[in-house]
Amino acid sequence: MASNHIFYLVFSIFLFSFNTHSQDTISVNDSIDIMNVMTFQEKAWNKGDINLFMEGYLKSKELVFSGSSGPVYGWKATKQRYFKSYPTLESMGQLTFSVKKIKSLTPTTAYLVGEYYLKRAMGDSFGHFTLIWKNIKGKWLIVSDHTSSSK
Repeated sequence: MASNHIFYLVFSIFLFSFNTHSQDTISVNDSIDIMNVMTFQEKAWNKGDINLFMEGYLKSKELVFSGSSGPVYGWKATKQRYFKSYPTLESMGQLTFSVKKIKSLTPTTAYLVGEYYLKRAMGDSFGHFTLIWKNIKGKWLIVSDHTSSSK
């Protein structure tokens, strides 16, 4: 537990130690590219295609997904987590993203804060997320996903 608190403290200091220009509003083109990935993921999810949905994430052991049960490391493990958590089309429901903020951290990294809403017959779910994005060879991919369910 203490190591988590230290990590978050160091991470927070790191984020806030940037010059103010490093957290400038992201360029229009980069913002559009990121939003295109979000739309792509939303459509893939709503077709019940977790494999396609995962194309928005960096295919690397460095990927981290943090949820209520703790962090999951790596693209394959994250994909397995989605399949385990959402085994049926009914459990997946219909996904809607609502993006609240996108900011650049560096010319090749950005963060996005948003909300999700899952409409499902078994009971709706909604929550919040923070995504860290990296531009790799001209393509924006999620390298860190922290999602918290509110219901």
